[in-house]
Amino acid sequence: MRFGPDYPDTTYVPHAHPERTFDTGEVVLNYAVAGDESLPALLLVPGQFESWWGYEKAMPLLAEHFQVFAVDLRGQGRSTRTPGRYTLDNMGNDLVRFVAHGIGRPVICSGLSSGGVLSAWLSAYALPGQIRAAVYEDPPLFASETTPAIGQSIKQSIGGMFALWNKYLGDQWSIGDWDGMVAAAPHELPPHLVPLSKALLSGDGPPQNMKEYDPEWGRAFWTGTVAASCDHERMLSSVKCPVLMTHHFRMIDAQGRLLGALSDIQAEYARTLVEKAGNAVTYQSFPRMGHSMHGQDPELFAKTLVDWATALAAA
Repeated sequence: MRFGPDYPDTTYVPHAHPERTFDTGEVVLNYAVAGDESLPALLLVPGQFESWWGYEKAMPLLAEHFQVFAVDLRGQGRSTRTPGRYTLDNMGNDLVRFVAHGIGRPVICSGLSSGGVLSAWLSAYALPGQIRAAVYEDPPLFASETTPAIGQSIKQSIGGMFALWNKYLGDQWSIGDWDGMVAAAPHELPPHLVPLSKALLSGDGPPQNMKEYDPEWGRAFWTGTVAASCDHERMLSSVKCPVLMTHHFRMIDAQGRLLGALSDIQAEYARTLVEKAGNAVTYQSFPRMGHSMHGQDPELFAKTLVDWATALAAA
């Protein structure tokens, strides 16, 4: 099996919003827009193995209040694959250029999962004045590092699954052994990841979001290269804007492994660091919510974001 920009006919499907492109100089970012340009700008950043259309159901709801820009990160969706260059700093700087020249005005940024970590990156390291406020939707802060300052590492959470995907699918789908991966998963994954793997890998073949995903992303997280130059503790201590953090399902099993994006102590430490940097943090816990609120309950996601943004504007 082969998927990605080099195999467009077997990879991509049409969506409700027309797609556009923005050339950063290194990568061509694919994105979609909804809402009138007279409204405030909102940048939506997908999570790992998610393309911009993961926000498709939420975009019309958000477009009543914002001009919405949903982007494919490098290595995902229709955006360029960049072998050996999947780092938070590179992806963050892609978004800095996109905001500066593709949107052209300050934004509220909202990201899910690793996109939430990139929302944190933007709230710390974007150009002055670019980021008005930031939403971290169930972000794996600390938990996606190999040597975190606090709590479980990527090795004690979902990392084994990312490693499995890369092993059997290969960088840029260069191996593509989907059936071998499905067969190996129950034996090669740690027990706490087997149920999740069954849910994600069910069906006759790769789901659409996996077809649009470069498995080298997974290797970058498993080995730690993605955050080698971006320590989360230092990043959160450098945040410069108000933050909304949503925290979804999480549990620590009997072996101390994390099920979910980040633990309670990691969320609390992240909040403490952002507040110590002089910023207001709104923390909202949704312990029964799946990882992607915007996918599972787009109405609740839109309401949560809009209510918070409205309160910020009033303040």
